[in-house]
Amino acid sequence: MTLTEILELVGALDDAPGDNTPRERFRNHLAKSVTTVGALRDYIETCLRTSGTQYARALQDLVNHAGRLLGFAVEFGRYQGVQTGIGNDGLWKSPAADFFVVPEVKTTDAYTVRTSTVVGYIDGLISEKKIPDWDHALGLYLVGRVDASLSQMTSTIVAEKRLHQLRVASIETLLTLGELMERFDVTHDDVLSVLRPGGPLVG
Repeated sequence: MTLTEILELVGALDDAPGDNTPRERFRNHLAKSVTTVGALRDYIETCLRTSGTQYARALQDLVNHAGRLLGFAVEFGRYQGVQTGIGNDGLWKSPAADFFVVPEVKTTDAYTVRTSTVVGYIDGLISEKKIPDWDHALGLYLVGRVDASLSQMTSTIVAEKRLHQLRVASIETLLTLGELMERFDVTHDDVLSVLRPGGPLVG
């Protein structure tokens, strides 16, 4: 089935709570049926070619699912922020190390980012004891369509002195890491070492 057919079956993705909501049906489908990076890539490419809220929300879930394929324990985030809660797109915990990645999914890099938003998410997660401290956390912007070579985003991270807190990667880079795990002797620890702070751009 195509992604469009699946989204039509599960219904409109939203933040309504419950075990049988459209978002839970979609996320369960990903866990059971999308077990290879190739299948995930096809879905992601559909989202990047198709405009609309449904596809933007599906993209967020697909990127979080990529985190699962990379060996992280993934907690899916909200699609839309609320004043009473933290609006992070997801939370990835490494089982091999007490380290957390907080992804921020962007369809394109054409817009200026406000690093204070992701930093605020992580500060909130630390306050709620979901993350121990900044020494064990990383904010990771994951971009679908790379139009400006990610230079605007990386420059912002450098200018605001967030190199130890934030990094940027294309979603394609994430998928490539997944393919390396599938095809070669690349482990979750290897992936984690690539993602951890070391410069603004994951390459």
